[in-house]
Amino acid sequence: MAKVTHSQKSCTVNPLKMSQPIGSALAFMGLKNCMPLFHGSQGCTSFGLVLFVRHFKEAIPLQTTAMSEVATVLGGLENVEQAILTIANRQRPAIIGISSTGVTETKGDDVDGYLKLIREKHPELDHIKLVYVSTPDFKDAFQDGWAKTVTRMVEQLVEPVPADTVRDPAKVNLLPGAHVTPGDLDELRDLIEAFGLEPVILPDLSGSLDGHVPDDFTPTTIGGISLEEIAGMGRSRHTIAVGEQMRPAAEALEKKTGVPYTLFDRLTGLEANDGFIALLAGLSGRPVPNKIKRQRSQLVDAMLDGHFHFGGKRIAIGAEPDLLWTLSGWFHEMGAEVAAAVTTTESPLLERIATDEVLLGDLEDLEARAAGCDLLVTHSHGRQAAERLAIPFYRIGIPMFDRLGAAHQTIVGYRGTRDLIFEIGNLFIASGHEPTPETWAYPEETGHVGEKTLAAH
Repeated sequence: MAKVTHSQKSCTVNPLKMSQPIGSALAFMGLKNCMPLFHGSQGCTSFGLVLFVRHFKEAIPLQTTAMSEVATVLGGLENVEQAILTIANRQRPAIIGISSTGVTETKGDDVDGYLKLIREKHPELDHIKLVYVSTPDFKDAFQDGWAKTVTRMVEQLVEPVPADTVRDPAKVNLLPGAHVTPGDLDELRDLIEAFGLEPVILPDLSGSLDGHVPDDFTPTTIGGISLEEIAGMGRSRHTIAVGEQMRPAAEALEKKTGVPYTLFDRLTGLEANDGFIALLAGLSGRPVPNKIKRQRSQLVDAMLDGHFHFGGKRIAIGAEPDLLWTLSGWFHEMGAEVAAAVTTTESPLLERIATDEVLLGDLEDLEARAAGCDLLVTHSHGRQAAERLAIPFYRIGIPMFDRLGAAHQTIVGYRGTRDLIFEIGNLFIASGHEPTPETWAYPEETGHVGEKTLAAH
């Protein structure tokens, strides 16, 4: 069991953590025809916009209430009202997702009250959904903002259904965590559909940020789950949540609609995916398709091939709690040791990680603990640390701005896990050294074969 500690430094150096509003905005981007809106200064929105553009390499819809110093002190009702009216008239979204920021949370703006006043004053907005989420960036982190936003979507957009409602036996709700990429979602959709089931994914980044070229330009999100699909989630037969962060959303959906849920804290690794496939087979009443059985066999073979290169390796990981849990558990299964683990926010999973200590800190803390490790694993801001430590570096998470294909990185399912073994195994191979006779020599105290002995023979 790991000991969870907090960094005692006076300031953050080379941040690992990203803020709640960023995670909240990303969740809103998984909705069709949505416009995310930051209630805060222009700088907050500009920072998030640049981060997402560099990571996804796509046009990102994100607006701001543009709070000035005076507006922040006096209250932001006029700014919120003007922003909503402008977006409604120009972008014509189906939904506006509003996320608070540190400056407006410190002031204490009553945004829920603002929205009631705006609704009463502007009945022409009745056809647009307005969802507000409190996401102060002076507390919690990226995955917290995502989780709170998805829970809020469930509470406000899913229609309650009677207890005796007839469920659609083919429909399955999927609630992915913030660490699940569009590529991961495509893989999970393929697995679910292989059993004849229809996934309803909230939020669905695979439809909006998967890097496709749209037929027509739209100023709002270009894909994702529709409001009609969200409203009907109560008629699905089951909910699958991926990541401990999604437990509140799954519980809220069950409480509101009666749809039972199963939570998988990770879907990377053999045992975790066996449980996932067994659930799908049970829900569908169908045998496991041969192609999935073959994928499992390929993963087992990859584990056999790769464990020679993973065994005994020391790994340093910096990531959000659910991603840290996913990677550390998988490395442990492959025979590696998680020697350093740094994360961003609290989670009940942290104490269960197979390492001595999990630190809530920054990339400076990770670099200090990664000395002597064989691999550094974090997002792109860790690249300089890996250079200074002269160890291989594997990029994962957000932001990943110095490599192509971040949105399509896939580590879930049998295939995703198999490919992850190959990618990281190849890093170990590339950083290794050619063996020499001295490499295989025994220590002197055990009677090793030295040069003199070899010469005598």
